[in-house]
Amino acid sequence: MNHSAPSLKDALLAEIPSLRAFAISLSGSLDRADDLVQETLMKAWASSDNFSEGTSLRAWMFTIMRNTFYSQHRKQRREVQDVDGEAAARMVSAPEQHGHLDLADFRTALARLPPDQREALILVGASGFSCEEAAAICNCAVGTVKSRVNRARQRLIQLMAVDPADDFGPDLAAASGPHADIG
Repeated sequence: MNHSAPSLKDALLAEIPSLRAFAISLSGSLDRADDLVQETLMKAWASSDNFSEGTSLRAWMFTIMRNTFYSQHRKQRREVQDVDGEAAARMVSAPEQHGHLDLADFRTALARLPPDQREALILVGASGFSCEEAAAICNCAVGTVKSRVNRARQRLIQLMAVDPADDFGPDLAAASGPHADIG
């Protein structure tokens, strides 16, 4: 691929939001996620000649990110980890809206998933990759990705104490209609 081609630059820039979301799910830190996205973009740009035309640029970039993350993770094993998120929880102010609380609860539950399940769920559920594409990114079998996604979904339901019949859908105020007594 030619480095001066505007189409490569545009394609790389278009993937930043998806890359950032995946980086956050991998690292659990906004700062580390931003660093990971930057590193991924630099590596993709530097090795763009290795990209095979006709294949998925997005999958290629996610693979670069995943490999970069795990390489960095191996180097940082001696670092003290905030696995339970206790230190991070003390640094965050509580959101004021219920949607933010739900999102915070979801992020907490997502962080408690095993890394392989969280990764598979983010790739398939949030990033829109097919199970086949996610399997290629994770370098595992399609059935393994499907199993990880299923186990991740089941574990999230347990962690969040979700009863799908009661907890999904419109909120109570919206469900009760415009003539509901809001007293």
